[in-house]
Amino acid sequence: MKIPRITDTTLRDGSHAVSHSFSPELIENVVKRLDEAGVPVIEVSHGAGLHGSTIQQGFSLYSEFDLIKTAVKTAKKAKIASLFVPGIGTSEELRQAVEIGIETIRIAVHCTEADVTEQYFRLAKELGIEAVGFLMMSHTQSGKVLAEQAKLMESYGADCVYVVDSAGALVPVGVKERVSALKEALSIDVGFHAHNNLGLAIGNTLAALEEGADQIDGTLRGLGAGAGNAPTEVLVAVLNKMGIDTDISLSVLMDAAEEVVAPIMPAPIILDRDNLSSGYAGVYNSFLLHVRHAAEKFGVSVSEIMDELGKRQAIAGQEDWILDVAVELAAKKSVRV
Repeated sequence: MKIPRITDTTLRDGSHAVSHSFSPELIENVVKRLDEAGVPVIEVSHGAGLHGSTIQQGFSLYSEFDLIKTAVKTAKKAKIASLFVPGIGTSEELRQAVEIGIETIRIAVHCTEADVTEQYFRLAKELGIEAVGFLMMSHTQSGKVLAEQAKLMESYGADCVYVVDSAGALVPVGVKERVSALKEALSIDVGFHAHNNLGLAIGNTLAALEEGADQIDGTLRGLGAGAGNAPTEVLVAVLNKMGIDTDISLSVLMDAAEEVVAPIMPAPIILDRDNLSSGYAGVYNSFLLHVRHAAEKFGVSVSEIMDELGKRQAIAGQEDWILDVAVELAAKKSVRV
């Protein structure tokens, strides 16, 4: 098993869990700790990517470009990365982030929509930065389909393509099938991004590594959308136990998770009924807070909404369905009464 490159995405995926309230001071503290630990890539942006501060995705408390500036200024060795979702971000935001100093852009789309990424991969290469493809909601498609989409990204200039388990819905056999399909089809790196709705974020990441994944993601304390991500400190500890030396300081990561991230968490991230129902139904993790609000407002259960969204195969960008589903379920409940 090769030594993977680890990207810590606490300051992007974790933004969902704190309602996009990261401050410049928090960014500086976390980046300083991760950089000191030797984490090679640190992702910083709104949870939904560049220009994600909207009524639909949730407004940021601070300008994400100010946060990115702080991260770039603080990091001594690590690359600063940002997420970019076509349709949410535009070329203008991508250019601005590069001007500030990001070195990697992670271009994320639903896993059947790679064709909309071409102009952004081309732009990233023109701007001289690393470009990574993110195939979100990868549990919804087979390895064969994902490989076809990944090859499109490769042809546009991607340096790596990720299998992204956005809903935390995959189990190890499914991860292996998808990662191995990409490894066989591509000549570039393959990555894996896990969520923990089924309690498998670490196990699935190890399954990806067994199939040759080159890059993996984690967040301190598992802070992330929904049930959170594979905890970076746990990933490093497990890899150390397996004799895989990432050259990342476990003690610094543990201190950062305990002393910096844990105190800002609204509540511990646990595998409660809501998170499990989201993963089981295969619903995008960033929907969870919106679903909880709708469930409370209309007097229906989170799991009922998740089940219906799963049946409708809701994807990122279809958050408006949440209210529609909640209203329909409440109406049905009223009729039954």
